Parts: sequence; structure tokens; C-alpha cells
Amino acid sequence: MNGQRLSWFAIPVLNTLFQIFIKLAADAVSGHASGWFSGSLASPWLLAAIAVEIVCFLIWMQVLSELDLSKAFPLSALSYVLVLLSSWLYFREQIIVLQLIGSALILGGVWLIGTASGRSSPQQNTQQIKFPPVTTMRARR
Repeated sequence: MNGQRLSWFAIPVLNTLFQIFIKLAADAVSGHASGWFSGSLASPWLLAAIAVEIVCFLIWMQVLSELDLSKAFPLSALSYVLVLLSSWLYFREQIIVLQLIGSALILGGVWLIGTASGRSSPQQNTQQIKFPPVTTMRARR
């Protein structure tokens, strides 16, 4: 796997880390005597979450320059599955069958979107929807 595709999968991993750090920050603040806001600002987990989110944003900008938005955005849905797995492994939260089914559906959907081609071959019976250009729509107003 080349470095370009590896950066694509950094997005769901970084989104998952962000959620874990926010959860740890929230847990640390819940017992803080001086209040939620001041406790949040003092939390190293919140600072870690902000740092991860900045790195994620920079990588996301690079990914968007390489992929169509319709292909790139479903990658972020992988974080739903990773957060579920992380919450089970790290926080010992219980996972129920419906969550596993939902995760399987998410993974299947991401796979279908990621492998879909923008071009239709003569053998396919699918029709592409063609939208009018934005300039045409504005001219009608």
C-alpha cells in the first residue's frame, strides 16, 4: 500500500483517537471541583484531542485534493466502527449484536462506495443521472 492510500486511512484512525481523547477529557472533568470549563482547559486529554484534530484536518485537506468528495467522505464513516471497537477494547464497554450488524453494514457501504466506478460499461444496466450545470440553474432565476 502506497503512502497516499495510507494517508486516506489516517482519517478514521485520527477521528477515533479524537473521540477517545475527548472521552478521557470528559471523564477527568467530571470530578473536577472548579467547574467543567476550567477543568476542560486544564485537561491534557483535551489538548491531545485538539492536536489530533489539527493533524486530521491537514491530512483531510490532502486527501480531498487527491479524491472526489463522494469517495473520500465515506472513509470517515470507518471511524464509527473503530470507535465501537476502541470503546470495547479500551473502555470495556459492552457491544450488542445490533451494533455489530450496523458496523458490518457501514463497512459494506464504504466498500461499495469505494469500489464503485464513475463510468458505466455497456454490460451494466445502470443509468447515470446528469445534473444541469450550476450556471444554467442560476441563469433561470
